[in-house]
Amino acid sequence: MRAIEAALPTSDGVACFARLYREVTEGVAGALEEGAFADPRFLERLDVVFAGLFFAAVDLDERDPGSAPAAWRPLFLARARRGIAPIQFALAGMNAHINRDLPVALVTTCSELGVELRSDSQQHADYLRVNALLAEVEARLKKSYATGLLGRLGRFLHGFHRLDDVIAMWNLERARDAAWTNAEALWSLRGTPHLAAEFVSSLDRMVGFAGRGLLVPSESLTQRLARRLHLA
Repeated sequence: MRAIEAALPTSDGVACFARLYREVTEGVAGALEEGAFADPRFLERLDVVFAGLFFAAVDLDERDPGSAPAAWRPLFLARARRGIAPIQFALAGMNAHINRDLPVALVTTCSELGVELRSDSQQHADYLRVNALLAEVEARLKKSYATGLLGRLGRFLHGFHRLDDVIAMWNLERARDAAWTNAEALWSLRGTPHLAAEFVSSLDRMVGFAGRGLLVPSESLTQRLARRLHLA
């Protein structure tokens, strides 16, 4: 993740998500070291499998633009577009990674470790404990983009700002709950590979549609003015 950040401009949409993802991963790693989970082996392997799906999507887009999973394409296509706030890029990455990749990573991890994917398991209890760590990072990110003189001035002048709507659209806990439910559905289909593949394909397309909504340019009049003054 640090290599991705270092190779890209700070304003790049993928870099914006990678910074958030790195902070989350570091937080989970710290909790694992403190022994906060009942089955650390499960979470450690899940983190690796999960991150691998992000890295694979980035590699696919670099080798053949447009070939990455549909869930990731909105972020990759809009990554250099003006008028899109860093938090929008970060949330679009979270949308793709949690709603599309996480169910796949959960099923893969449980299959590898011989763990039954169930909501009454200790693995699910650990999964829910991670929510608190992620919520702290998400809240810090939202606050960093919702405060400051320019942000307050924009809200004063324009009322219901597009950026507020985008932030309100996203709820991390609900997304992770839905990801677990989709993983259970995918787990039940593992004996019918063609249905499992169709399930992931349909999920991929729906998540991509949501990603496009998160990336509608949100730049306000005050932000455009500030950017033009800076360029001048």
